Amino acid sequence: MGRNRTRSVPLRLLAAVGLALLAAAASLCLGAVSVSPGELLEVLLGNGGGTARSILLLVRAPRTLGCLLAGAALAASGAIIQTVMSNPLAAPNIIGVNSGAGFFVAACSALLPAGLAVKLSPLAAFLGAFSCVMLVLLIAEKAGSSRIVLVLAGVAISGMFGAGTDTVVTLVPDALTGYSDFRIGGLANVTMEQVAPAMWVILLCLAGMLLLSNELDVLTLGSDTAQSLGLPVKRIRILALAAAAALAGAAVSFSGLLGFVGLIVPHMVRRLIGSEARNLLLGCALGGAALLTLCDIAARLLFAPYELPVGIVLSFAGGPFFLWLLIRKRGHQM
Repeated sequence: MGRNRTRSVPLRLLAAVGLALLAAAASLCLGAVSVSPGELLEVLLGNGGGTARSILLLVRAPRTLGCLLAGAALAASGAIIQTVMSNPLAAPNIIGVNSGAGFFVAACSALLPAGLAVKLSPLAAFLGAFSCVMLVLLIAEKAGSSRIVLVLAGVAISGMFGAGTDTVVTLVPDALTGYSDFRIGGLANVTMEQVAPAMWVILLCLAGMLLLSNELDVLTLGSDTAQSLGLPVKRIRILALAAAAALAGAAVSFSGLLGFVGLIVPHMVRRLIGSEARNLLLGCALGGAALLTLCDIAARLLFAPYELPVGIVLSFAGGPFFLWLLIRKRGHQM
């Protein structure tokens, strides 16, 4: 990275903070019923009341917080997975991490009482996501660690876990209320009760991976080089993948099977601020939070008064982006 670009990284991260805050403010104000910036400010200062206060506290605040957290978690998870697996095509939805988390959440909801299932859903999502990522990693190592093998293994595992989720919902129709929204991905009905436990998982995992950013930088040099420098490669790889699974699983537990955030954002951030792990993780968390929040606003407003699940908007944007990546990599060994 050149000297001028290095100096600009803090400014670009600061700009990402501003974008995320602006997106959050717009999310709080815009919707079926608009809330003016003045009313928003009054409520934040504790002076507001009436309809605006009820809309903001009961509907918009959980949804906006959910967008920020899920976007940050999925984008950071994608960056970690791409770094550890040395594969720019890897992402939580591409290699089936989201599907594994979704299956375990569905099973948890089917087998446990509703109140307990809500509390344990972040743990169930983590177990599903981690099981999936380890399965994909094992298959890729056995079949060859090329990029296309990793993607195909992820597609196969994703299909299996997706079939498992469909089976649970078919046998226990009440396992996931609003299963269609969960499968597509959306935050229209999210509540603080759902977001709160996942929030701590996301914040702790992000903090932990920032502390391990130097180890991630060494890991990008290659397994042999990292091992020669004294890095416990296997332990760091498993720890990083566990954190990525926890991030993706926590997001899935309340937002559903959102796709492509973990693919799009890391590539955009690398172009803007480079691949240094600490800056990459911070940039991905901020960029993912802003992207998902802006997409959620678009989902509310594009066909108002009708509202699309945000997962549809992400798929329209992410599908072409993934195809572009495949075409761009055609000259490289897959």
